[in-house]
Amino acid sequence: MIHFILGLIYNTAFFAHVTHETGKEDRRDNNYCDTSKQQYPCAPGKFYYGRGPLQLTGNQNYAEAGKALQFEGLNSPELVAQDPVLSFKTALWFWMTNVHSVLSQGFGATIQKINGDLECNNKEPEKVQNRIGFYTNYCQKFGVDPGQNLSC
Repeated sequence: MIHFILGLIYNTAFFAHVTHETGKEDRRDNNYCDTSKQQYPCAPGKFYYGRGPLQLTGNQNYAEAGKALQFEGLNSPELVAQDPVLSFKTALWFWMTNVHSVLSQGFGATIQKINGDLECNNKEPEKVQNRIGFYTNYCQKFGVDPGQNLSC
């Protein structure tokens, strides 16, 4: 039974972030190419802004997701927006690779992993509260306790 309840809590966290992320549009005036990541060279004319249910962003994430999911992440990042199955695969890949390990630390830790540098530490409190609102709403619907440490 405990595994079932933990699964519900983990799923509510994922659903909350997906709901928040799909309700926004990433900035397309920045191609999010980090040239310091030399092992992930950006393709000319390609943009690595947020796409998909968890807004996959940055050349490193596109490259690593591409390698894991067998698509050309660096050369064809637009595939994440064009292929709905690939879009959700990248969201699940990002979740399992970057976020899943902190679930036991509370929902706030998941916010930190997804967008902490941009939203946490009072940088974007309304976005943090939006995520928390989705999470607590899903927890209520599933009948699970949201736990402690809701904010980052």
